[in-house]
Amino acid sequence: MKLWSYWRSSCAYRVRIALGLKGLAFEYATVHLTRDGGQQHTAPFGELNPLRQVPVLEVDEDGERVALVQSMAIIEYLDERFPEPALLPRSAAARAHVRALAESINSGIQPLQNTDTFRELKQHGIDGEPWARLFIAKGLAALERMAAPRAGAFLFGDHVSLADVFLVPQLYNARRWQVPLAAFPTLVRADENARALPAFRDAAPEAQPDAETA
Repeated sequence: MKLWSYWRSSCAYRVRIALGLKGLAFEYATVHLTRDGGQQHTAPFGELNPLRQVPVLEVDEDGERVALVQSMAIIEYLDERFPEPALLPRSAAARAHVRALAESINSGIQPLQNTDTFRELKQHGIDGEPWARLFIAKGLAALERMAAPRAGAFLFGDHVSLADVFLVPQLYNARRWQVPLAAFPTLVRADENARALPAFRDAAPEAQPDAETA
């Protein structure tokens, strides 16, 4: 497996966590999202992913090299191909709930604070940081209400799920943009418990080979 990643991409962070939870070795390929105008905009990378986004996971399927894109699709592929430990609960209703928690981050928060959004805001003279803080806080408030009734040590019960894989990178971004988290005790508890696990620690941005200190 070969993962095209950027250390601070929350979408790539999710896939790194999932690979770690599954105990899967992979080659790390760096795509710098801001250097040289963004290496994701090069022609070779555009052949891998026409959306020009990370992550991309290259896998071998029946002797053919396949490039998988979109973190949700990649992680569900990994969960189907390597079913232990399972990232989704058994019952259909519980799976729908966990997917909803993850999707509220995937589509409801993250796209509003990513690199492309910030670049477009800048073109219109809008400061991206207050924008990011506003939409992260609104999204986390909704997520707290959704998760609290069925949370335990983690976002759903006492076992790591797809929801935690999405939560931890989002709270990393929340801290990066200085969003106060005191109002989200359920999310903070799940995040702290997840980040104590080796798969989450190894996937952290600062642990990646392309991590930058400045």
